[in-house]
Amino acid sequence: MKKIISFIAILSLLFVAACSSGASGDKESFPTGNIEFVAPATPGGGWDATARAIQKILKDESIVDQNINVVNKPGGSGEVGWQYLSTKDAHYLSINSSLLITNNLLGQSELTYEDFTPLAILTTEWISIAVGNDSEFKTAKDVMEQLKKDPGSLTIAVAPGLGNNDHLSFVQAAKTYGVDVSKLNFMIYESGGDVVTALLGGHVDVATMAVSESKDQHIAGNFRVISVSSDERIEGLEDVPTWKEQGVDMVFPHWRGIMGPKDMTEEEIAYWDKVIGEMVETDAWKDLVKNNDWTSFYKNSSEAAKFLEEQTTMYKDLISESGLVD
Repeated sequence: MKKIISFIAILSLLFVAACSSGASGDKESFPTGNIEFVAPATPGGGWDATARAIQKILKDESIVDQNINVVNKPGGSGEVGWQYLSTKDAHYLSINSSLLITNNLLGQSELTYEDFTPLAILTTEWISIAVGNDSEFKTAKDVMEQLKKDPGSLTIAVAPGLGNNDHLSFVQAAKTYGVDVSKLNFMIYESGGDVVTALLGGHVDVATMAVSESKDQHIAGNFRVISVSSDERIEGLEDVPTWKEQGVDMVFPHWRGIMGPKDMTEEEIAYWDKVIGEMVETDAWKDLVKNNDWTSFYKNSSEAAKFLEEQTTMYKDLISESGLVD
């Protein structure tokens, strides 16, 4: 009898140990292999720089043990890279931006943010409005007053096309001020550099571009930045007021984030929440943000999902009202 009891006790201990081992194994089962970050663009751009910075910091700070590779999948304004991600598992992540939303709304892609798992919003750049030094407009409010009287009276430079954040941030500001945005007169250029050249040459009345493209020109006195889309004044551009300070109740971020494929498990999402949350608190990440004239805009997975839903509603309204789609 004692032998039977002892045998049962041993079996019980083995069962408990096996269960504990299995639970621990499950907990540690992800990730099980290499990690791949998709930069849906050619090397050297903002998406690529963000992906490679994440790769470096996660390894240098020993936040992730697995090997991390960055793969470039350019084409279709992000479409090629995001289609690639949609066929993968939670070991694959991609950088995203508002193009994930606007590509769909403009009929250029069937993908939406709901085809993926939002994991984080990381950073934002802000968007500026600039005029030539000899412009009659001293403030962005002056520009809006003119456009309210005659929406087509000013030429507005933008690159590389309509439907991007530079364009839609201007549309949002004008809409908020009461301008008929369907009649705005945009001049489309191939690059931000071409926009700068057009403004310097006096070929347009106003230009909308990222702060990173306008800041140095403003500081050098080559043209005047008259508004920024941030919620507070920007370091290095302390003399430039925000839209809100000029009576236009608008904040418009040009954000970048991270997403994974659809149907990730709660455990996989929790893992990436922990990893990314640790990363954005490192000095290396904070230095990177500052050195690139970015602004920290961190939102975790649940906050990112809500943010993307809100952004989709906003972009849908802006694109419709600007006349880009019927």
